[in-house]
Amino acid sequence: MDISVIIVNYRVPYFLELCLHSVRKALEGLDAEIIVVDNHSGDGGVDWLRPLFPEVNWIVNAENEGFSRANNRALGAATGDHLLFLNPDTIVPENFARKCLGFMRPHVGGLGVRMVDGNGRFLRESRRGFPSPWVAFCKLSGLTSLFPRSRWFARYYLGHLPPDQTAPAPVLSGACFFVHRSALDRVGGFDETFFMYAEDIDLSYRLEQAGYTNYYLADVTIVHFKGESTPKDFRYVRQFYKAMIQFRRKHFRMSGLSQAAVEAAIWLRGVMGAVAVRAPRSSRARRVWLTGDPEGIARLGPKMAVSDEQHADEIIFCVGDEYSFQTAIEALERKNAARSAAFFATGCHAVVGSSRRDGKGEIWIL
Repeated sequence: MDISVIIVNYRVPYFLELCLHSVRKALEGLDAEIIVVDNHSGDGGVDWLRPLFPEVNWIVNAENEGFSRANNRALGAATGDHLLFLNPDTIVPENFARKCLGFMRPHVGGLGVRMVDGNGRFLRESRRGFPSPWVAFCKLSGLTSLFPRSRWFARYYLGHLPPDQTAPAPVLSGACFFVHRSALDRVGGFDETFFMYAEDIDLSYRLEQAGYTNYYLADVTIVHFKGESTPKDFRYVRQFYKAMIQFRRKHFRMSGLSQAAVEAAIWLRGVMGAVAVRAPRSSRARRVWLTGDPEGIARLGPKMAVSDEQHADEIIFCVGDEYSFQTAIEALERKNAARSAAFFATGCHAVVGSSRRDGKGEIWIL
């Protein structure tokens, strides 16, 4: 089998529905399988999604096992020569799988791709450097933000590399992680001591330590509505930075004083991040411009405050037989920055978009 796609879901059924529609298109003509692990969402999503996607192997956990353990559970059932670990709040284009397969070579460990948020902005975490003491200091001290394109100060996000350049990338994002099965057989799957966050850094590190090279592929773009299954509250921030500390303790030896200083800086950064979390924007009537597949436009038109292209606050890309996911993603990157964006695919039960203009996802159930 060519590819096993593994998706861990937690309480994002409408994002997962759109994601599965896009994955189904990307796998057409390939010998592939899709495995979805539901981490005890308890929202009834699996019940109505299962008949819509009968080709999917559904694994429903009795508890939230965390990201690493859930992925490993699916990995044990997967039979593909290549594995794709994919977040449910993503959209992939039709050429995704073939582009990735065409790039893979024996020396390639993990492969990541260009990711943009729900408003088409490039996500810097598409490729990163290892958080060595110096890289971590630059990130935490703000030097990375002050010199975002510096080879020395912005190595956390490999800021010296343009987003449209394919290049080696030591750390890949767990939101979209393509890898040889043989490489995973050699280094093992995700470290289950990481409940959530930093497990992708850990796996990337182990692949390169084993002699593989991880790569960032700029030739294919996916949409990632960041963090939809996790509320951005203090609990999230604490979990995220706790994982960073866990990774550092596992892989980097430092003096007690240096370790304490870095960990204090990480916690301080976490507290500042939690305080900076913004409340969602209040809902209001939005003027939308519908473009793309005629069937989708006809279905949404009576339910929306439709406007022309010039005066619309938001653009909705309608994917269907006459308008592909790839075309929609390309149009997303070209759109007017003043407008927010959303997606709808024929057969879906909701519009998925980013009306808050911060790249985070929202849904409008039809």
